[in-house]
Amino acid sequence: MYNNSVSINISDDESDDINGKKRTKVRRKRKKFGFRGGKNNDFLRRMIKNLLRWWLFLLIIPAIGLLLFEASRMIGTTKPIHDSKTGDEKTDPVVVVEAKHILDNLTPVTRKINGTRRPCLELLPPEALEHLDIPVHGHASSHVKKVIYKSDPDAGNATVFQRNTDATRYNLFTGNQTLYEREQSFKVSETAEVHCGFYNENGGYRISDEDKAYMQTCKVVVSTCTFGGGDDLYQPIGMSEPSLKKVCYVAFWDEITVAAQEAGGKKIGEDNMIGKWRIVVVKDLPFTDQRLNGKIPKMLTHRLFPQARYSIWVDAKSQFRRDPLGVLEALLWRRTSVLAISEHGARSSVYDEGKAVVKKNKATPEEVEIQLEQYRRDGFPDEKRFNGKKALSEASVIVRELTPLTNLFMCLWFNEVVRFTSRDQLSFPYVVRKLNMKNINMFPVCVRKDLVNSMGHKQKAKPLIN
Repeated sequence: MYNNSVSINISDDESDDINGKKRTKVRRKRKKFGFRGGKNNDFLRRMIKNLLRWWLFLLIIPAIGLLLFEASRMIGTTKPIHDSKTGDEKTDPVVVVEAKHILDNLTPVTRKINGTRRPCLELLPPEALEHLDIPVHGHASSHVKKVIYKSDPDAGNATVFQRNTDATRYNLFTGNQTLYEREQSFKVSETAEVHCGFYNENGGYRISDEDKAYMQTCKVVVSTCTFGGGDDLYQPIGMSEPSLKKVCYVAFWDEITVAAQEAGGKKIGEDNMIGKWRIVVVKDLPFTDQRLNGKIPKMLTHRLFPQARYSIWVDAKSQFRRDPLGVLEALLWRRTSVLAISEHGARSSVYDEGKAVVKKNKATPEEVEIQLEQYRRDGFPDEKRFNGKKALSEASVIVRELTPLTNLFMCLWFNEVVRFTSRDQLSFPYVVRKLNMKNINMFPVCVRKDLVNSMGHKQKAKPLIN
């Protein structure tokens, strides 16, 4: 039989001939890009080999850099420690670690003392806070026993509300304090007579009778304000249930703020509350400068809450996040102080602060110079300390016992911001020195950062127009 199958062998040479053109192109391409032979081939091989060896390390380096950057933002500068008994500073380093400012954050802010990290604000334990009560008597006495709020029969006969004009910052709310009266107001005795706002019932800052009746019931008050719709309202956190029952939380708003908040979905309830805040709506604000209007609830708490014994002021840009009675115990009662306020974090000198205020456009050079020139004439020294403490303050949180002495202090401080500029940091050290105030707790900046979550201003409030 014949074998019909045909076997055809293709030699390797023939195969090379068929694919020769394609293989040649590949060889040429490889040679062109340096994949074969020469220095380029050795360099690429070494580079690939090193990448395979060190790829994990190369990923870790940026991560470490990011962590170091975040740590540098959280760790503040070295601060001196304040002796709780003498008020003097020790030389031990204190590293302030600031918690991230997130709404509703309760993380304690800590500092490192002698190698041990401790809370900046050392509150009583929770079980003790549950049973903490208001002392029957205050812890500090003073030679000032009574403060009489001065009226000015010659300030004007106007019977209709009118805001101050550019020509003067005085009006029927403030009275008209002369320079002589200003000087005399610092010469205190058992009974002090002083201008202190609310001079005339037609001077503005009108509050409803219902709100006045509520404010008369407050023994301890945490207060804030937003005028001109500039800031949001942040609910206080961190308080115990017993404390919540004993403390009034009052937010002062004007009608502009009411409209702005309602547009944002925050509407005042039928009980005049939003969350834990009692909203008190103020009408006929006495100043065109909204910052100056804000000084009224900030400094004149004793005039708004005549029955209150203790108060805590919190700027509207902040969320208060600690138990108020615990704060009073830690900053006042434990230290036998009548006033507690945060040190200024950046400067110590009033005159340096004046330069900073002008540089940051927070006041005009002319008005700052008028104020500082008056202080020079009054003999106010360019010193960074008073009674062993830094006197320049950052006044976004003010904790105080409402005594005749602190009421007088606040009246005089308010009069300074009315007379000169609304930058209250400039006048605080002056009033402290003139009254020779000694029972003040100038607490470190890290304590202030533990008291509040600082959220920042939402927007700048516009001046009112007559």
